Amino acid sequence: MFTDSVELTVSSGKGGQGCVAFRREKFVVNGGPNGGDGGKGGDIWFKCDNNTHTLSHFQKKMHIKADNGAPGEGSSMTGKSGAKKVIIVPPGTQIIDQDSGEILFDMLEDGQEELFLKGGKGGLGNTHFKSSTNQRPTYAQPGEKGETRRIKLDLKLIADVGLVGFPNVGKSTLISTLSNARPEIANYEFTTLTPKLGQVNIGDFESFIMADIPGIIGGAHEGKGLGIEFLRHIERTEILLFMVDLASYRDLKEQIDTLKAEVSAFSDKLANSKYAIALTRSDAVSPDEITDLVSNFLEIVGVKATKNSDIGFDDSIPYFIQDSADETLGYDRSLPYFVAPISSATQKNIESLKKALFKLVQSKRSEL
Repeated sequence: MFTDSVELTVSSGKGGQGCVAFRREKFVVNGGPNGGDGGKGGDIWFKCDNNTHTLSHFQKKMHIKADNGAPGEGSSMTGKSGAKKVIIVPPGTQIIDQDSGEILFDMLEDGQEELFLKGGKGGLGNTHFKSSTNQRPTYAQPGEKGETRRIKLDLKLIADVGLVGFPNVGKSTLISTLSNARPEIANYEFTTLTPKLGQVNIGDFESFIMADIPGIIGGAHEGKGLGIEFLRHIERTEILLFMVDLASYRDLKEQIDTLKAEVSAFSDKLANSKYAIALTRSDAVSPDEITDLVSNFLEIVGVKATKNSDIGFDDSIPYFIQDSADETLGYDRSLPYFVAPISSATQKNIESLKKALFKLVQSKRSEL
């Protein structure tokens, strides 16, 4: 079961009680106090682990506690410190304070560790309180209490390219074609119920990560459909691939306008992301119709058809790609990097799409 948000209470360990004890040995007349200190309470740590992909293992753990420190003992022996508690989370997890809403940590990299709550100090034993005027102290310190905080864990997937489209537009088919992801694919809307990540390999040594989220409909940012529950999974995505269905009953202009409006309403950052447009299911449209459909769509988004791109898009159908000669100046964010018809079923323009997306990913990485 995929879980991307949980609320928890976490507590560090309490310090152990200091010990009251006196040295009692044969032939030792003035033994004096020798109570040891209590052990330190366990700390709370967070650790990011690539082998974890969901927060579902937290569902039945509403209160996570570190171990308390052990009390001190006689012969000036310090009690054992409480074991630290390491909370394992997947990459992309934000630790948020429930009361203030502040983002405390953003766990992004495998192996990243963050100290969250320190355990309480152990109390001092009575040996610390002896003096010339008090040679037999009969008291010791209690251990300090640990800290307790209410937090929320929010998982936001980390990907280079995020797929955005209406339900049943072919997002799952595309990610299964391009990457190692194997989502459920069926001929009905909202087949995808949870986000999916896939690695797209470019040759032997280059790759990028693609994210597929459930279909977006009008009003998604207000919670309609699967809505905001999954829109936030593309919030970290640097590049968006809008997928518009050529064979849909929905008008092409309606599709792109609705998708861009929903993304903008959800996040200003996403609204300013670099993006491209794939016109899907080109195999389901007759040869006589497809040229007109694509040409009209290019007019809608305000671009002109391109010919002979070095990316390798099929020239038999109109398409657009920003001029590679202008790469040094950066791509115009107000326009899509490319608009191209594709078909996952017939593999039309699929390899060229992969190359174009990787080129866009490289341009984004060079900015960092």
